[in-house]
Amino acid sequence: MRPLIAGNWKMHGLAADGLALARAVAAGGEGIAAEILVCPPATLVMAVAAAVQGGPVAVGGQDCHLVAKGAHTGDVSAPMLADAGARYVIVGHSERRADHHETDAVVKAKAASAIAHGLVPIVCVGETLAQREAGEAESVVRVQVAGSLPEGFVAAGGVVAYEPVWAIGTGRTPTEADIAAIHAALRQAVGPATRLLYGGSVKPGNAAAILALPNVDGALVGGASLVAEDFLAIARAAG
Repeated sequence: MRPLIAGNWKMHGLAADGLALARAVAAGGEGIAAEILVCPPATLVMAVAAAVQGGPVAVGGQDCHLVAKGAHTGDVSAPMLADAGARYVIVGHSERRADHHETDAVVKAKAASAIAHGLVPIVCVGETLAQREAGEAESVVRVQVAGSLPEGFVAAGGVVAYEPVWAIGTGRTPTEADIAAIHAALRQAVGPATRLLYGGSVKPGNAAAILALPNVDGALVGGASLVAEDFLAIARAAG
């Protein structure tokens, strides 16, 4: 299974620096075996897609609405992202689940809309620190997967990203044994054909060890994706 290294830029990037970052990643991505994906803010999807067209980098959105169009001020739909040049979209990131109160049912509907409009959904799951300390991490992610993956997810090439909420942007990561255990549970839940990504403070220094773990098919990278050489180092570590 070809590894996928996805960069979630979150709410970072104006036109000049965003395009410079995208071009640097595209220039350095030639010859890297892993699939490389960047997910800029919605304002930059079209420009970044045009800047990297024909190269080794794919473009994705960070979220989409669960319907294709309508009276939803400020939202972006899956067909809009596809029209702008996106091939993937992240749905159900913990920041969306927490800050925007998105349920598994909402995430499932968003992923279904993505599939219906030709995008590959990257569905995020992960436990809080309290849930991990209570011994509930595995059950939490199993419930999230069961409730968040729509019909046709595997056939559409859907991706699942495990991001422990307490590790995102904190510099903390679970132990390798903890990551391997959750990914083994996810593999049982989704089967052999679905790529499983790890996310949560992935950096050049820990990427090789994480990406070598069983059932880890790539990474969803936050802060390190904003520095081209760091992001490319992670992609190279995927082999």
